[in-house]
Amino acid sequence: MTSAPRFLRLDALRGLAMVWMTVFHFCFDLNQAGWLQPRQSFTDDPFWTGQRLVIVSTFLLCVGLSQAVARQAQVPTRRFLRRWLQIAGCAVLVSLGSMWMFPNSWISFGVLHAVAVMLPLLRWLPLGAIGWAVLGTVALLLPAFVAHPGFDGRWTNWIGLVTRLPVTQDYVPLLPWLGVAAWGQAIGLGVLARWPALLQGPLPAGRPADALVWMGRHALSWYMLHQPVMIGAITAAGWLLR
Repeated sequence: MTSAPRFLRLDALRGLAMVWMTVFHFCFDLNQAGWLQPRQSFTDDPFWTGQRLVIVSTFLLCVGLSQAVARQAQVPTRRFLRRWLQIAGCAVLVSLGSMWMFPNSWISFGVLHAVAVMLPLLRWLPLGAIGWAVLGTVALLLPAFVAHPGFDGRWTNWIGLVTRLPVTQDYVPLLPWLGVAAWGQAIGLGVLARWPALLQGPLPAGRPADALVWMGRHALSWYMLHQPVMIGAITAAGWLLR
């Protein structure tokens, strides 16, 4: 039995998003520790908010592309559910950890929570490439036209139709972000049907490409471990330099 082909370019794209995210979070951690001067505003400065927008968009685009690949490969439901449980469990751990570190702005619906909600939709909604593109467009545009104070609470703001942004360390609501993942699925289905080499083609030989592929394949583990490691290192360095 031959193994399924690896989608190296997709792995590398996901890995690139993880590298950028790591650098972004390292700067955030330095800022929190008072080591980044002048002090930065990660919530208001377009230099930082723009980077976050691109990082999250790239990551969720990869989620949609990956589900298109999984559909084509007919990944078994058991394997999908095992991965979903891993992501949902990590989302719970992120919430618990953020409650300890940021009790007034803990994460109730961040990127992993969003992925946990999106994945069943991406897998089981019976849509083709055009249908996903339409759904993606509606999801992207709807929050610009529909909002209500009833969606502003902690238990409803995950939908995204809020009138004000919640105070939280990470907020990736279903709308409009489902639109990015849906477009990833639409693009993935179209590419796999017509130009599969765009995703399956080789990468330049060398360690940088290999490192990106490795990170892309271990994205969840890296996501969960990089912040505790960096915060621990910065804290230890602060103690040593006192």
